[in-house]
Amino acid sequence: MSQAAPRLRIRLTSFVVIPARLASSRLPRKLLLNETGKPLVQHTYEAATRAAKPVGLCVAADHEEIAVAVRSFGGQVRMTSPDCASGTDRIAEVARNLDDVDILVNVQGDEPELAGTSIDRVIELLEENPGMVMSTLATPIRSRAQLNDPACVKVVFDARGQAIYFSRSPIPHAREWTDELLAAEVPHFYQHVGLYAYRRDFLLRLAALPRTPLEKLENLEQLRVLENGFRIAVGVVDEPTVGIDTPEDYRAFVRRTLSR
Repeated sequence: MSQAAPRLRIRLTSFVVIPARLASSRLPRKLLLNETGKPLVQHTYEAATRAAKPVGLCVAADHEEIAVAVRSFGGQVRMTSPDCASGTDRIAEVARNLDDVDILVNVQGDEPELAGTSIDRVIELLEENPGMVMSTLATPIRSRAQLNDPACVKVVFDARGQAIYFSRSPIPHAREWTDELLAAEVPHFYQHVGLYAYRRDFLLRLAALPRTPLEKLENLEQLRVLENGFRIAVGVVDEPTVGIDTPEDYRAFVRRTLSR
């Protein structure tokens, strides 16, 4: 019996950008919170340095206060326009000056416990799939409360690991519910992990595209990619990252950090 040919992996140059905005509606100035002895943005920066593949890393800041904080711990920072509508736009602004980079990785500034291996994985997905313009991650959902939580974005993907849809609603929707569905050995439900890698030329194109109807309806920027007919590679990891969105999230992060 003949064996399938191994998937070709092309080595590409990658660079991590952490978009950092001073304002935050649910947790004001959260990237500068420092009850652990370090600002939150520093924890995220240090987590990103644990990735092996990227050739560089910077924070894309919209305010001098963030820039000062990043420089204080020796981090690299690039100032971007305060008028950028999203983190993607902020990263695209940095990417315009990175002609020698093939892949840009978007690491959210409020993801201080992100694994370096996750960053490497989204890069590998684009190395392995030349037809994909963007990649992201997913992790199994094992809780009914999480499945029904609109703040937990769900994703479905096909047998090739290509995203079909992202939603705040439970997808797929079981016609007949049983709790055993959550414990299936092959998971039925996946949480989207908000980590992205983009091919540079596609990122610049994406930032110029107008918002799409589904994107506006669900307030999920990745739907703009699907609505315009582009493909997103999805990789599965065992553990989700824990983003910091609320005061309760931050207090829990402080407790975990100080107990280590």
